[in-house]
Amino acid sequence: MSDVAATAAAAEVIAIETVFLEQAKALCMGGELLPGGVEALARRLQQAAEKQQPLRVKLGLDPTRPDLHLGHTVVLRKLRMFQDLGHQAVLIIGDATAMIGDPSGRNVTRPPLTEEEVLANAQTYLDQAAKVLDVRKAEIVRNSQWLSPMTLNDFLRLAAKVTVAQIMVRDDFQKRYAENRPIALHEIFYPLMQGYDSVMVRADIELGGTDQRFNNLMGRELQQAYATASDPQPMEPQMVLLMPLLEGTDGKTKMSKSYPEHCINLTDSPSEMYGKLMSIPDAMIIRYEALLTPVTAEQVAQHQRAMQLPAAQGGINPRDLKAMLAKWMVGQYHSQEAATEAETQFVQQFRNKEIPQEIPETTLNANMPHKLIDVMADYELAPSKTEARRLIQGGGVKLDGQNKVTDPEAVLNGAEGQSVVLQVGKRKFLRLYFR
Repeated sequence: MSDVAATAAAAEVIAIETVFLEQAKALCMGGELLPGGVEALARRLQQAAEKQQPLRVKLGLDPTRPDLHLGHTVVLRKLRMFQDLGHQAVLIIGDATAMIGDPSGRNVTRPPLTEEEVLANAQTYLDQAAKVLDVRKAEIVRNSQWLSPMTLNDFLRLAAKVTVAQIMVRDDFQKRYAENRPIALHEIFYPLMQGYDSVMVRADIELGGTDQRFNNLMGRELQQAYATASDPQPMEPQMVLLMPLLEGTDGKTKMSKSYPEHCINLTDSPSEMYGKLMSIPDAMIIRYEALLTPVTAEQVAQHQRAMQLPAAQGGINPRDLKAMLAKWMVGQYHSQEAATEAETQFVQQFRNKEIPQEIPETTLNANMPHKLIDVMADYELAPSKTEARRLIQGGGVKLDGQNKVTDPEAVLNGAEGQSVVLQVGKRKFLRLYFR
């Protein structure tokens, strides 16, 4: 029996202390822990305490886009929980893997990024991750440190650890192969590269979304493959904590920058973040609470029951619970002052039907027709002219908060000194001055 196996066998007969069971339950809340579940994590936590050796908890982020959104904070918050318990957070900026692009959940090959794009995105990721993590205590590394210097022989040795059959078990690859969609060879290398990260940082636990199941478990496989009897500290394969993918504000689509109308970014202004959170379906309130805030399982259950009761029986209006959630979130990622101001603006705008006092402004040439769809697209009130046309036809565009525009061929034309407020949807405003 190997040293690792003997240690695992011995652990089975050691009683788990309540404190570590409670820690494990809190850490696993809302997620899936592989292998072994809550008890297995509790044992690992207890062993770490007995050895006075903090667990190394890994989270990898590929900087494929410049902004983090609330979906990213689901795993970032779990990493912070491990930090608060005294364990070592290892944040891997996947600057090498980002140049390939994770094929998870994709039915087509991702377009490659340039090194300059990746480096620029990586810096913004760190700035935004600091809103959740204590980055001063975190171990922050870029996987280009070990992936870029690899020789051909090094990479062939890595590739030899895994079979083609193991790779093709992956759902996304199976579907694309069955549908005769191309699978680029470099995409097959992606899970190997991410898994090798776990070997290099000697991860004890890896965090990820449910779409990362294959990649995270590959880390376990490679850690076992690289373990040697001569290693003075044999590598025990990492555990994997998978968290659900957060839906966007429509309650259906996974939160992603690919769907900006449903995405809540950490860089959103306080009023925009507050308004987006107030727009989520009532059915999503409990899910957002459980995944994005420090509430306990008992508090989540209490709120869920209260939303189903009338006020006379201690019930809570979903709108009020949503407002509490929105205010907490803005306070978390901006400030308490900003949260209070965002709440005030929201009440004035939506309950009192007022136009916000502080909105973006621009000027247009006076006495000259300006196509409305062009203005909406040019000033990013709509992602494209096609989408602008759809919004107009759907009744989502107003002038001065009253006049609904329904003609997609409408033009804006004002005399010098006039102004008009263009409203798109519930939260986007632009004051236009004619000069």
